[in-house]
Amino acid sequence: MIGKICGTGSSIPVKIMDNDDLSNMVDTNDAWIRERTGVEKRHIAESESTVSMAVEAGRRALAQTGIRPEELDMIVVSTMSPDAVLPCTACEVQKAIGAEGAVCFDLQAACTGFVFAYNTAQAYIQSNMCRTVLLIGSERLSRLVDWTDRGTCILFGDGAGAAVLKAAEGRAYLPVSHSDGKKGEALTCDRYIHMDGRAVFQFAVTRVPEVIREVLTKNELLMDDIDYFVLHQANRRIVEAVAKRLRQPIEKFPMNLQEYGNTSSASIPILLDEMNRSGKLKKGQKLVVAGFGAGLSWGASIVEW
Repeated sequence: MIGKICGTGSSIPVKIMDNDDLSNMVDTNDAWIRERTGVEKRHIAESESTVSMAVEAGRRALAQTGIRPEELDMIVVSTMSPDAVLPCTACEVQKAIGAEGAVCFDLQAACTGFVFAYNTAQAYIQSNMCRTVLLIGSERLSRLVDWTDRGTCILFGDGAGAAVLKAAEGRAYLPVSHSDGKKGEALTCDRYIHMDGRAVFQFAVTRVPEVIREVLTKNELLMDDIDYFVLHQANRRIVEAVAKRLRQPIEKFPMNLQEYGNTSSASIPILLDEMNRSGKLKKGQKLVVAGFGAGLSWGASIVEW
């Protein structure tokens, strides 16, 4: 048995902050931000919280499947910006949606978090420890941003995305995951997010093509077997560089970072939900999902729709 994604959902804060708004806060402008990042706007949580966005995204994913909350065996929330250390966000989601039979825990791997959470859910399902899992990436990064630092405040936004995995017959694809703690100082967060932009860019454009090639080789697949490469939405230049290094058309690399900015572990599930609801994703298509970020950590998995 494997875990098949049978439903997706997302939750985006109402407030929008565009690049012109930021130009009133720090020394920057719309053209400068677009050229270097591709970001045009980001959504900022005001009344929303990490928990409330996670709950809404999870409910929407469940509604698409017809699965009742009490049928869930597990809830995993990936977040680096919880509302509180305890109780964990996943337990708060369980309480809100009434998933009384689900075991719950949070996973913290920053921007690689949703990929690692997906791999964790697959391991539980393939070992017959559970059959139905709700995965959520939810981030309220606006709480962790220094709004006087133009190098980071232009990048990040808030939001949540979710996917429901259900046990089904199918091929079990092997994931690839890596971490390098020796280089963790490139991206840190004590009170605020601090980043060595050049180091993170070089890390991403080197390691992401490598890990994509590695996961394809491990599963005896070719680049042409993949319909879409769904990358963490960090920066347009990174996505374009990865596509170029893999010699793949940019059309196979969907992006929505222009609308949301970098939402860390929420970026991949938000993008999957948009692709799913717009009809882009068809049964039998193969995707590579790849995350990369703080730790430093990075990984890739094959998803068959």
